[in-house]
Amino acid sequence: MTSFLSIDLAKCTGCRNCELACSVRHTGTFTPSRSRIQILKDETQNIIIPMVCLQCEEPLCVDACPTGAVDYDDKGTLTVNEDDCIGCLNCVTACVYGGIELDTVTRKAVKCDLCGGDPACVPACEYGVIQLSREREGFRTRHEGMKVLSSRFGLIEGEVE
Repeated sequence: MTSFLSIDLAKCTGCRNCELACSVRHTGTFTPSRSRIQILKDETQNIIIPMVCLQCEEPLCVDACPTGAVDYDDKGTLTVNEDDCIGCLNCVTACVYGGIELDTVTRKAVKCDLCGGDPACVPACEYGVIQLSREREGFRTRHEGMKVLSSRFGLIEGEVE
């Protein structure tokens, strides 16, 4: 089973520490817009959504990439090979979860690569919202978080806390 980030949406405060930790790890700068995890916020509606690659079992981004830049590394993590990426945005468009972005500086696709197995965002999250998961429990946490999100957007009936 591949590893993935499990995020408890009900606990996320939108502090954006994860974005800062990610951007420093990958770019050496405190530039949240270059982070591989993005926090979408609408404070008027009390919506906070951490967006990150879900390491899908059948990723649409892989088939969308004309150069094969999006593929699995030797640890089984879905990554983007920057050398092969031409910045066409096909993978960004294909990802229905918003897990791939275009880096504003390199103009290449970027996505969470789990920092080689030691994600910088996990210890940066003071509330324990983000966990590196390899177990079924992580899938349960992700599923519960999606129920909260779906409820907030009115996609399912009832209020989920």
